[in-house]
Amino acid sequence: MAERDELLLAALDSLLAPLAQLCVAHGLRADVLEERLRLAVVQAARQAAGTSGARDVSRIAVATGLSRREVARLSELGAARAATKPSPVEEIQARWLTRKRLQDADGQPRALPRAGKAPSFEALAQSVTRHVHPRSLLEEMLRLGLVRLDADDTVYLLQDNVAPTQDDARLYGFLGANVADHLAAAAENVVHRDRRHVEQAIFADELSAKSAQAINTRVRELWSQLRADLIPDIEALIEADKAGQQPTHERVRIGLYTYNTTEPTTEPETPDEA
Repeated sequence: MAERDELLLAALDSLLAPLAQLCVAHGLRADVLEERLRLAVVQAARQAAGTSGARDVSRIAVATGLSRREVARLSELGAARAATKPSPVEEIQARWLTRKRLQDADGQPRALPRAGKAPSFEALAQSVTRHVHPRSLLEEMLRLGLVRLDADDTVYLLQDNVAPTQDDARLYGFLGANVADHLAAAAENVVHRDRRHVEQAIFADELSAKSAQAINTRVRELWSQLRADLIPDIEALIEADKAGQQPTHERVRIGLYTYNTTEPTTEPETPDEA
């Protein structure tokens, strides 16, 4: 058990390093980070115990090493935020990128007239939601730099800006949701000692900056194709579940990432899967 603890602590050192860098870069104090970590530990212990309410304080205190008073205080801060559904803007992006009728002969997103019958931006927006006016959705996408509106009222999707870098709330939302689910998948694989979640990586070193950039470009191309293939399949499964009145309590997140750096590494010397 002691050896496994050491292995876990070594893994935590690697996980905490980029988190610490992020906090330092934004001036977040260590005591604030520690408070969030304590809260997360209490919530995890309560979830593992399958209990709730004041009567489980002693059990949580034993499991976490915190005092009963501290567990009670942290419990008052509330449960972790529930996972959020994609916003209407994100759904518009996904459909525009993947629906055949919204693509040109080269498979690229078509320029759409702002209003009118399908295919148009107005029709696309209304296919996603009837609760927000298409004009409001267009204004939001313009604000985020996700689309361009020409003088002739033609709307263009700017694919290079799929991630809304101009909106801090959504940018940090991506960070929390994507990394949290990735880490959860890896952690559950370790806890249950199986491969219930797909969590793979390819590693290579001794690359030039030009080669690293080429790999990044290629991965973006492959992601575009994967996304285009998967989203229609996922939508078909959702519709089939609705038609069959199946219980729908599951959620899925599918991600892909690349990371390149000049920092030294202890990874294998040849390309490999991990």
